[in-house]
This record gives sequence, structure tokens and C-alpha cells, in this order.
Amino acid sequence: MLSKRVIACMDVRDGQVVKGVQFQDLRHAGDPAELAKRYNVEGIDEVVVLDITATLEGRRTLADTVRAVAAEIFLPLAVGGGIRSESDAATVIEAGADKVSLNTAALKQPELITALANRYGSQAVIVAIDAKRHDDRFAVYVRSGSTDAARDAVEWAREAEARGAGEILLTSMDRDGTKSGFDCALTAAVSRAVNIPVIASGGAGGVEHFVDVFTDGCADAALAASIFHYAESSVHELKVHLRDHGIPVRL
Repeated sequence: MLSKRVIACMDVRDGQVVKGVQFQDLRHAGDPAELAKRYNVEGIDEVVVLDITATLEGRRTLADTVRAVAAEIFLPLAVGGGIRSESDAATVIEAGADKVSLNTAALKQPELITALANRYGSQAVIVAIDAKRHDDRFAVYVRSGSTDAARDAVEWAREAEARGAGEILLTSMDRDGTKSGFDCALTAAVSRAVNIPVIASGGAGGVEHFVDVFTDGCADAALAASIFHYAESSVHELKVHLRDHGIPVRL
């Protein structure tokens, strides 16, 4: 069985890491390069940097932030936010990113997924899906979670895979920042529908939540922000706990 990955996410606004609850009420969480440096020695498997207001403000992801983070880590680095073209993707990859994450742009121009997969390989292309429960289905939201895309999350994940995406970054908007646990039903529904890795995001509050999402949620990786930013949970202790519960991880 492949090792499960534990990923730290840094939501960046105006060059600083921030964290909110359900995409609202953002508060300062630190400097991106300093946090990245810490994660590099703590045992995180990957780092994701998301410029959370880039799409809303109509600007590119900050290449300077990417360069600063890349200089501090020897881990895979994924970058998203405001990537709307091959040129935007090239800018962040040249700045040090190993992967690019597409969200709003992927839905508006799904051919961009294929273009980037052809250029860099599917392993470098993540499609991010922000989903919210609507009765018995999961609706996709775009523009930093502000707009209903009128798409079903499971259906869109299947299409993204078919178009060349190498991973799905799946965020539960209902659970984001709540520390109430990952939405395992959402994660499992998408994981079972595709043959590419699914990264669970939204709701991590403790080590048991990671156990749940790797077992009940069938996730390949789990992403968290605040519990790592504010040192509420040790990465090493988390991984030991996962290993003790039979979940393969890199220690």
C-alpha cells in the first residue's frame, strides 16, 4: 500500500498566511517562508500555497511568495490561486512550484487542464474542488467559494481526471476551519469515483480526524492548515498515531 501523505496548506493574502472559518473571518497566521522552513524539518510530506484572493482580485499568484517558500523546503510544492493560463502556470513553476492547482479556471476552460498535463505531465496538475452539501449531493463552488458553479463535485472530479488532472484537492466548505473533522462522506464519494489521488481538506482538528479520513474517507492524502500553523498538533506525533492505527506513512 502506498504511504498516505500529510500536507500543510498555507492560504496567502497580501503576502501573509491567513486562516479563516468556512472561507470567512481571516486571521493572520505567519510568514509563508518562515512556516515553510518549520515544516521542512517537522516531517510534512508536501506544502500547498494558495493565493486565496487572486481570482477575486484578478491578479496572478505572487511569484515572490512562491520563490521565498521554495527556497526553504526540499519537499513537493503545489501552488494555486489566479492561475488562468499556461503563462500563469509557467510563472509559478519557474518560481519553484512542482505542481499547479486549478480551481475556477479549470471549470471555465477545462482544456487548460489538458494543455498543462501535456506540457508538464499529469502529476503536476491538481484540480481543486470546493464543495458544499446540498441535500443529498455535493455542489461545486468557485471564486474563493463565493459562487455556485452549478456542477456536482463527483461528476466534475471524473471529468477533471479524464481531461488529464493528476490529483484532486477536495475541500469541504462546510467543514473548513471548524476543526470538527473531515467530511468523510464527501471524500469517499469522490475517491471511489476516480482513479487518481484525492487530497482531503477542510475540518482537521485532531489526530483522530486523520485516521477517519484515511479509513472511512478513502483519502490518499490529507491537508490541514491551522493545526499545523499554530502548532496545535505535532506532525511527528500525528504520523506515529497514524502508523499505530495501521496507516502507512513516511516517518
